[in-house]
Amino acid sequence: MTSTPLNASFPSTRVPGLTQPRYVVITPVRDEEEYLERTLHSVVEQTIRPVEWIIVNDGSRDGTGRLIDQWASRHAWIRALHQPDRGRRVPGTGVMEAFYAGYESLLSSEWDFIVKLDGDVGLPPDYFAECFERFRRDSMLGMCGGLMYRIENGREELERHPLLHVRGPIKLYRRSCWEAIGGLIKAPGWDTVDELQANRLGWRTRTFPELKVIHYRPTGAAQGAWRDSVKRGTAEYVSGYHPAFMFAKCAQRLFTRPYLVVGLGQAYGYLRGLVAGIPRVEDPALIAYVRRQQIRRLLGRENIWK
Repeated sequence: MTSTPLNASFPSTRVPGLTQPRYVVITPVRDEEEYLERTLHSVVEQTIRPVEWIIVNDGSRDGTGRLIDQWASRHAWIRALHQPDRGRRVPGTGVMEAFYAGYESLLSSEWDFIVKLDGDVGLPPDYFAECFERFRRDSMLGMCGGLMYRIENGREELERHPLLHVRGPIKLYRRSCWEAIGGLIKAPGWDTVDELQANRLGWRTRTFPELKVIHYRPTGAAQGAWRDSVKRGTAEYVSGYHPAFMFAKCAQRLFTRPYLVVGLGQAYGYLRGLVAGIPRVEDPALIAYVRRQQIRRLLGRENIWK
């Protein structure tokens, strides 16, 4: 892909003479020394670089902070933000608190796209350029990203999910979509609520299989399969999932490896949210929309997933 048509597709209305899409990246990290340098390399080598990249060191106890400072000293568009150690990982909520700490410290206000990027992924050099090309082709594409692969026994293994869903570690948002959905909730399920809200408002969200991303730390590896499954169930409760849909989903997941663990973990997380009265997303219209779509799916009717 040549740069001329891509650049011509994003004429700037903000900065005279600017023709390339302007984007900012926020990366919350905690104890990512083992993987972060590969992510740093892959962003620095992008054919279209961000105007600003804030890497939020969320209380790391390893050498993550030093590594961020080293790279920030070499590249003016990389900025380090160091947060105190809260003493533990807080799935969902913690990463959003760190993300918004970075968001609130952005110096750039004239951006067209915002990216939530994790510190344990490897991107091809044209990853962002290819995403911008897809945004150019579809004016109602609000979020996009690629497929993630983990390395197991020297082989690439696909981390499967519906193509409607864009994985949280590599997620790009068009600014107008970002503003329409009101940003992200600071709770588990943030990377589900954002898409469902966008779909409800008429935006499309899409993972493009031809865009391959390497996930150096497999999903849930930092927590283990049980805790990751419980986290997902809690996130689905927060997102307003219908109980009947959750029952069917958890029953199906009982036969997903590791057997029983995933289904039971998600059921436990959902029920724990219900019993504990964890606050759900405060949007009755969104919850009603989600539940209608889930019932349609259970009945085999057309829905947002297919």
